[in-house]
Amino acid sequence: MPADASSLIPPALDQLRQQPGVASEEVPDLLERLAEVPDPRDPRGVRHALAVVLALTACAVLAGATSLLAVGEWIADAPAHVLDRLGVRPDPLQPRWSLPSETTARRLLARIDGDALDRAVGSWLADRRPPAHGLRGLAVDGKSLRGAARAKGRKIHLLAALEHGTGAVLAQLDVGEKTNEVTRFQPLLDTVTDLAGVVVTVDALHTQREHAEYLRGWQAHYVVIAKGNQKKLHRQLKSLPLKDIPLQGGTRGVGHGRSEIRRSKVATVNNLLFPGARQAVQIKRRRTDRKTGKTTIKTIYAVTSLTAEQAGPAQLAKLVKDHWQVEALHHVRDTTFAEDASQLRTGNAPRAMATWRNLAIGALRAHGTKNIAASLRHNARDPHRPLALLGLA
Repeated sequence: MPADASSLIPPALDQLRQQPGVASEEVPDLLERLAEVPDPRDPRGVRHALAVVLALTACAVLAGATSLLAVGEWIADAPAHVLDRLGVRPDPLQPRWSLPSETTARRLLARIDGDALDRAVGSWLADRRPPAHGLRGLAVDGKSLRGAARAKGRKIHLLAALEHGTGAVLAQLDVGEKTNEVTRFQPLLDTVTDLAGVVVTVDALHTQREHAEYLRGWQAHYVVIAKGNQKKLHRQLKSLPLKDIPLQGGTRGVGHGRSEIRRSKVATVNNLLFPGARQAVQIKRRRTDRKTGKTTIKTIYAVTSLTAEQAGPAQLAKLVKDHWQVEALHHVRDTTFAEDASQLRTGNAPRAMATWRNLAIGALRAHGTKNIAASLRHNARDPHRPLALLGLA
């Protein structure tokens, strides 16, 4: 008789509930979150529960797997105590473990509901955030998976919401072939729990009046960059008497082969051509390439719904700068996880692997990791370590 998929999940969950300090009122663990994802398979003939296969894949990526072939190899090498923790059952007909193969993982991820998987992972990361101190920033930005061209050359483009303080991706959506980032902004944030009081930061593409009205409806705030796509707003900001305002903040920093100086000014406004605008920000950024000595100066204008009492010049400058943590996420996924080099193309598998990379980075950041690559190598030396990072040990 083929096993029922749902019957394979409880043993792993029961084991976790028996661990010291685990109480019923605690937030759901990863296996429970993954069990919320619909199983796309016909239950007839299913040998491995969906949550078990997904958890094994997540652990493999946390151990540095950058492809489904590497995921299959990690599963094949996983010791008995790790398999037991994740709910893998011994084969009753043979003296060995019944393990999901690389083909099983590949076919499953190709058919998985990407939205449901992102909701499960985003909820798990959100549940484990430390209490917020001060303003909570959420950066929205998109990224194309360059190597994952689908039929007719369509590339997968994902829009994500990343929390400034933790570096965790709390929501992600596939933009889709027949639309763009702008139309997916609101559906993306609809999946984030409790936007009230959150400060959403965006680049110039999302400086849209509809977005501002949407955020105000959720009692959330925004910090948006104004460029040429909002010509009247940009012209209005440039005409403000900011020259008469003394310098209100400045920072110096060195990194990525360059030194940078940022100087900021803020003005209270009430009649800007943007819904709910309360302050205008001017940031002058001076960058010097430490190798070539070349210096560039750029002036950035931003608008926010935060009042002067809610956020001063230093806080606004930090929100603008912290938005680009989302670019750091993209850099890690490209360089450490070789995302753009991946040729995985089948169904939803490319997006699912991007979700596992988000989970791995978020879990490592939550444990104070600075060097993601070094941590992945550390995890690869002991298969128990990914389980500990995911709260399954």
